[in-house]
This record gives sequence, C-alpha cells and structure tokens, in this order.
Amino acid sequence: MPEAPTQFTIVPDDYHVPYAGTAEDGRKFFLSDELFVPGESAYVAVFLWQADGRFDEIRVDEVASPGGLPAGQASSAGADNIVKTRLAELGDYVLEPIEVEPFTQQVDDVTFGWKVDQYEDGTYYISIEPGDFIAYYEPWDGLEYDT
Repeated sequence: MPEAPTQFTIVPDDYHVPYAGTAEDGRKFFLSDELFVPGESAYVAVFLWQADGRFDEIRVDEVASPGGLPAGQASSAGADNIVKTRLAELGDYVLEPIEVEPFTQQVDDVTFGWKVDQYEDGTYYISIEPGDFIAYYEPWDGLEYDT
C-alpha cells in the first residue's frame, strides 16, 4: 500500500498554475485567483512555504465571484489588481518548479491549502482547496494534474 506523500512538486504552466516559484526572500509560493466555494465566494490567495518546503503562511483576499460559470468550474476571479499587489509583495520572484509539503488551514471557516486524500482503491492524491480544481497524483513531480 502506498504511503501518503509528505511533499509534492508544483510546476508553473499556462493553465491553472501561472504563478509558482521562489520569492525574493527565498520562500516558495503558489498564487491563484481561481479559488472558490461553489455558489458562494471567490478568492485570491498566496500560499507560502519556507525555503525547505515547510508551510509558512497563507494570504487570502475574498473577491466577487465570476458569474455565468457552470457549477464547480474554475475561472479567474478577474481580480488583476489584487494579483499584481500580491505578486509585488513577493519582491523579485522566479517562476520555477517548487517542492513543498501539503497543508490545510482554516481562514474565516473556509479550508485553504493542498489536501491529501485517497481514492477508493487506496491511492493518494493532493487537491487544492477551496474549489478542488487541481489534483496531483504519483509520481508527485507536478508535470501532470487532473482538473
């Protein structure tokens, strides 16, 4: 039986992972404006890990939900100014693959982070919260994910 992953890789791409890398202060980061609670709220969030991949902090901004999307569909919240502000807070950052630990944290009764879970067959996956629109799986190299 496989063991639960203690770290996984996030690789920046042009789809759901445009912002992942290393901030000027050496911390690893992932920024998304596609986080949502279906039918309720949308968020821009920056997840930050220490240089060694241990979770450090999360910064969350609630924004207006984009309208007209099918239930459970991820889309940009259109909060470009917040995204620019959050990126500026990172200083001179580098977009690059990062190896980090999964984590979850409650912010105003909403779970944020990367949650480890199992399919019925016992295999593990790591999904982003809120919204569950990205799920990584073995070999945890970040090159492919389910949406």
